[in-house]
Amino acid sequence: MSEKVEKKESAFGETLKVIVQALLLALVIRSALFQPFSIPSGSMMPTLLVGDYLFVSKYAYGYSRYSFPFSPNLFSGRIWAGEPERGDIAVFRYPKNTKIDYIKRVIGLPGDRIQMINGVLHINDVPVKREKVGTFSADGSYENRVSNAAVYRETLPNGVTYETLDTNPVSSTDNTKVFKVTAGHYFMMGDNRDNSADSRLDVGLVPFENFVGRAEMIFFSIGDDSSPLEIWKWPSELRFGRLFEMTE
Repeated sequence: MSEKVEKKESAFGETLKVIVQALLLALVIRSALFQPFSIPSGSMMPTLLVGDYLFVSKYAYGYSRYSFPFSPNLFSGRIWAGEPERGDIAVFRYPKNTKIDYIKRVIGLPGDRIQMINGVLHINDVPVKREKVGTFSADGSYENRVSNAAVYRETLPNGVTYETLDTNPVSSTDNTKVFKVTAGHYFMMGDNRDNSADSRLDVGLVPFENFVGRAEMIFFSIGDDSSPLEIWKWPSELRFGRLFEMTE
């Protein structure tokens, strides 16, 4: 009888050990390597859509307190830092409330001057090349839904190219003041230019310390406001063409 009890206790102990190891491994992967991130709004359309689920590399920019769960105040600044490049899609903590994650594109680097003039992005007084390539319509009923919006392909000075939306030719953010990017900060913008709370508005310049990681790949995508848990909707709502797509 005691032998059976010991075997049961041993089996329970082994199971508990495996569970603890799995949780620790998941914690290490999430903290040091990759973190899943879901797109909550249309501010990065057409590049990223509501219902996209991404892997964000934590090691791309090194580590700050915001790289870890609960943001422990263990050190300031970043360690093993790798600087963001112009055109990166990055997740960062909102400077005015660091409990909130934002995802935008890196547009301005330290020392840059950024301005919008008649809907055209200017970097250091030079207009960024852009050309109209078509139109875009969103699915679902979420905020910032668009229909037949003009799509422009922008090409940054370093050659990074991506698509942006122009839903309103007379938007309040089509003409801005000159923003001077200070040392240790970055200017972030959404690809959905007329429907993005970013550095042109209350987000302001983003300290390098606030960066969480760089968006790398869409590993899952489902449309029409569906939940990934609604498996019965997968055949009709899963965006198969976006699965395992690298972000640009």
